[in-house]
Amino acid sequence: DVQLQASGGGLVQAGGSLRLSCAASGFTFDDYAIGWFRQAPGKEREGVSCISSSDGSTHYVDSVKGRFTITRDNAKNTVFLQMNSLKPEDTAVYHCAAERFSCGSGIDYWGQGTLVTVSS
Repeated sequence: DVQLQASGGGLVQAGGSLRLSCAASGFTFDDYAIGWFRQAPGKEREGVSCISSSDGSTHYVDSVKGRFTITRDNAKNTVFLQMNSLKPEDTAVYHCAAERFSCGSGIDYWGQGTLVTVSS
């Protein structure tokens, strides 16, 4: 079975940091780009960041550039999202997802989320 398990969320004060993990299994991890998406209450889902499968290139939505860093460890089938200088507007449920071939090619697998709450 395909699984994408996000973890690492929690409650943090504004300006703090969290590190999210996405552990994958059940598919050839090296062949997939992995993205992080978030959805806040009453808002549409937003793509936050993505890391490609081929060259490890990374992509970020403008609102998190310079604050978030995405990395992957193919040996452990895991992607990380380091989130620094967190703001209350970063509060959301964060999901990871797998996209075959490249970022933006379309979600093939979707994982359950982890809640991030940033207090002001």
